[in-house]
Amino acid sequence: MSQTPQTPRTPPAVRPPRRRLARGEQRIAQLLDAAAQEFAESGYESATTNSIAARAGASPGTLYQFFPNKEAMAQALAERYLAELGVAFAFVGDPALAAEPVGALVDRVVDPVVAFTVANPAFKAVFAGNATPRHLAASSEELHSTVQGWMEAVVTAVAPGLPAERRRRAATVAMHILRAMLPLLIQVGARERGKLVKEFKAALRGYLEPLAAGPAA
Repeated sequence: MSQTPQTPRTPPAVRPPRRRLARGEQRIAQLLDAAAQEFAESGYESATTNSIAARAGASPGTLYQFFPNKEAMAQALAERYLAELGVAFAFVGDPALAAEPVGALVDRVVDPVVAFTVANPAFKAVFAGNATPRHLAASSEELHSTVQGWMEAVVTAVAPGLPAERRRRAATVAMHILRAMLPLLIQVGARERGKLVKEFKAALRGYLEPLAAGPAA
């Protein structure tokens, strides 16, 4: 009596042990931390994969297991920064945002951005300066356009009656005021920074508050 041939079972996909995945994620985080420090202290152009690996206490071979070059590391940092800024700006999705006074909105924008920039000097060195490397332009543009969108949401909360074109223009001005102030704020000590932040908030409020009155486009 012949038997019907059975279809061979496909073996289950072999998944790396969770512990191994955790170690890999930890190593990636260490390498990116080292890259950020190297970019901030030496500059992006001067930094090398060897210097980054040495700073991370890893071999160049280990680094290349995760990143083919320093450009890939910078792009991964851009993704990390975007995620961190996304947490800081999560408030822009709050439907009650329009009910907040301008001063409170300014606080919610300025305080986390200043804290983020102080904690991440490589962000300014690579993505927020005037000399962003050409091959990182796409990552830099994504960061800037996303922050631009968040600033437009803030301007909309301040002055919902403004035409869309005027809102975009006002958001661009507000973002460039913020961007221009950040280098000064991170160059001084904490005490002086607090005083400068206070003055900066007053200037930003002075720009945003008249928009609520619906000035001419």
